[in-house]
Amino acid sequence: MATSALLLAACSRDPAPAAPDAAAVRAPIVTISADQAVSPVPPWQPPAIAVDAANERALRGRAEAALAQGRLYDDAESAIPLYYALSRYAPNEARYAAGFERALALLLVQGDEALAGIDDDPLQLREAHEAAAVARAVAPAHKKVVAFLARVDRADQAQEANRLGEEALNAGRIGEGGGQGALQRFGEALELRPGDVRASQGIAAAESALIRRAEIAADRDDYAGAERWLAAAAQVRPKLGTAADAQGRIAAQRAARVGSLRDQGLAALTKVGGIEQARALLANLLRIAPAGDPAASELRERIELATHYGLFRPGQAFTEVMSAGGRGPAMVVIPHGAFRMGAPAEEADSSDAERPLRNIRFPRGLAVSRTEITVGEFRRFMNATKHRARASRRGYSTAYDERSGNLVRRGKVDWQSDYTGRPATDDMPVVHVSAKDAMAYAAWLSKQTGHHYRLPSEAEFEYMLRAGSAATYPWGEGAPLMRVGNLTGALDVSPTGRRWNNAFQGYGDNAWGPSPVGRYRANAWGLHDVAGNVSEWVADCWHDSYRRAPRDGEAWVNPGCRTRVIRGGSWASSPAQTRSAWRQGSDADVTSARIGFRVVRDI
Repeated sequence: MATSALLLAACSRDPAPAAPDAAAVRAPIVTISADQAVSPVPPWQPPAIAVDAANERALRGRAEAALAQGRLYDDAESAIPLYYALSRYAPNEARYAAGFERALALLLVQGDEALAGIDDDPLQLREAHEAAAVARAVAPAHKKVVAFLARVDRADQAQEANRLGEEALNAGRIGEGGGQGALQRFGEALELRPGDVRASQGIAAAESALIRRAEIAADRDDYAGAERWLAAAAQVRPKLGTAADAQGRIAAQRAARVGSLRDQGLAALTKVGGIEQARALLANLLRIAPAGDPAASELRERIELATHYGLFRPGQAFTEVMSAGGRGPAMVVIPHGAFRMGAPAEEADSSDAERPLRNIRFPRGLAVSRTEITVGEFRRFMNATKHRARASRRGYSTAYDERSGNLVRRGKVDWQSDYTGRPATDDMPVVHVSAKDAMAYAAWLSKQTGHHYRLPSEAEFEYMLRAGSAATYPWGEGAPLMRVGNLTGALDVSPTGRRWNNAFQGYGDNAWGPSPVGRYRANAWGLHDVAGNVSEWVADCWHDSYRRAPRDGEAWVNPGCRTRVIRGGSWASSPAQTRSAWRQGSDADVTSARIGFRVVRDI
């Protein structure tokens, strides 16, 4: 009440008293510009209310009623005009001062609510101005009024800064290099009014404009220019990563453009007189590709070798364009040759299922996916087709349980899950897929590329696994001496401290569960994770031995067979199951945290 008493100390019962002197108090200027979404608010004058002894009590009752109903200043029957007049009539009357103070406080509350609502409804600013006009007229020196007027003033200044920012943005003056562009104006608005939605939207629009410039540059194959615009955009809202997302899109566009030129060059080499055309495409590719881009090197080498080696060579890595966009998995060409399949009787831990030994010859090379098919690659297939993966339809799969250390049946686990059932990242090998899911992916890939993709035969898998070795294990005899893959090692430790009971002594690979594909070094033919990480489905039906098996290395398939072959060790396989000759049969519908697959392509 002390503030109100000071405010009204100069009042008297004179019906026409002098107005309070506000010259010594700075009342903030409430700026109202013509372009605002509100109409200018005229100064507010208290209605003339004559107070005398005869009507004082009645006026007091009407003031109390108006305050109780929230009618503050609309007319002479509102609380503020009534209490204002009563306080001027009886400046020492505490009830009038208190009533006026309550009415003024409610007015300021309404004004602040209006300010807070500007982001949702710009017209709320007009209500804030109306409250400011009333407050300035009746209590210009009141401390809370002065503070409120300052808030309204800042809101107006923020709106003006926003207007100037939008004007600059529309004129293409983004301000990425400094000066008074859109970014600077919107920044001023946010300093004046933290959290201003209009300013935040303006900054986002400025960032989008910079990104659009980068996209236009990329569309013109000006990727250096695109990088400059993206670098400017990255400074606008660095924590949100919007520019990084755009950079990824443009990098993918650039990669697709480079890949397209490379593919056109390769296609030209299959035609009569196509070498000159391929060279012209290479020149364009070199202009837009990043320094050292492998596609440029590949096309250059292929131009040099085309007349002698055709489109493929041993060790070559490639990907293929898919009709729906993007590229297929990275493939590696392994050489043609021969090997001795199976295990000799004296090999420890071998079984009759791995015999009789037989010689297999492959007259042509074979393209093999460099890694196991990843979650991200399988996701593209699932998103593009109506295929329903086995684990998704069934509602469960076999996942690893850390508490028991066993593989257990777990609900709501499918191809999108990791070995424990949690969501898997796109660079992990896809698991929890059946043999039929794997074959469906290969069939889809064939349609997308126009080339024959399939699961490898059992003979092809052992051939690529051995990569020229005739030893017990893909790396030689005994435990590996270096980190060759994701295997069961005695030095490996689970998240809760578990260790393998049956593992390679002295070996560790710092993994428990599958690792992201390609984490470990490739074998002699450039293939990753053939010996470990996850076991893999192959095309063959299960047979108890190799008697009467095909001699040419093709898949041994019986129509309608339900048991398929799994080859290769996994992150949870015993040393015996990591041998080059090891094989196992499993129901084609089985899904597990230990089984994935890779594909091959006929060339």
